[in-house]
Amino acid sequence: MVVDAESGRFLTQRLLAQMTQLRARWQGAERLLLSAPGMPDLLVAVPGPQAALRGVTIWRDSLQVPDAGEAAALWLSQWLGRACRLVQVPESRARQVDTGYAEPGEKVAFADGFPLLLIGQASLDDLSARVGRPLQMLRFRPNLVVAGSEPYAEDGWKRIRIGELEFRVVKGCSRCIMTTLDPQTGERSADREPLNTLKSYREREGEVYFGQNLIACGEGRLTLDMPVEVLE
Repeated sequence: MVVDAESGRFLTQRLLAQMTQLRARWQGAERLLLSAPGMPDLLVAVPGPQAALRGVTIWRDSLQVPDAGEAAALWLSQWLGRACRLVQVPESRARQVDTGYAEPGEKVAFADGFPLLLIGQASLDDLSARVGRPLQMLRFRPNLVVAGSEPYAEDGWKRIRIGELEFRVVKGCSRCIMTTLDPQTGERSADREPLNTLKSYREREGEVYFGQNLIACGEGRLTLDMPVEVLE
C-alpha cells in the first residue's frame, strides 16, 4: 500500500488518478516489481522481520506495519510528485474484517474492507450494454470473475464453492468515483460513466452496488477455469 509519508494515511486512485498506471507484479514470493510510465522498473524486497514499522491509517483502522524502504519511497515519491512510502502487511498484522459481516479472527490486509470481490461477467456485459460502450472489468478491480451465470445472479448467492474451497457471500460492494477512471489511461470519464448508469438502477439507500464481497471458509488454492457451484 502507498501512504502519505507524513500522516501515514492511505493513498488511492480516488485522490491520485495516475495510480491507475502503476503496476505491481510479484517476482516469486519475496519480491515485487514496480513499473510506471516514464520510470525505470524497481524491484522491491518484501520487508523482513527487522524492518522498521510505520503507523498507517485505512479509513477508521490504524495499524503498525513494515516499511518497504528508502528506494521504494523515493521511486514512488518521484513519480507521484508527493512524499510517500510503500508499506506491507504481514498476516500477523492484518485487520479484523467488520464483525457485522465476519467472525472474529477473519482478517483483511489493505483492501477497503473485505478480502475478496466477485463479479459475474454477465453483469459487466449488461452494464456495458446499458452504458452503450464496452467496459473493462479492471475498472471494478474484482479478485474473482465468474462466467456462465445470469446478470447479477451473484446478488442472490449466500454460499459458493470454487474448486474445493467454500466462500460466504457477505455484502454487496458499494461503488465510488474510481469506477469512472479509465484503467488504461487514468483519465476520468467526462460523462461520469459507468457510475451514472449504475445509479439509475443499482442504487439502494444512497449507495450504488456492483459485485459481491466474499470471505473464504478456510484456505486453499484458486486457479483459472475452476468450476463454481452455488451452495445457497
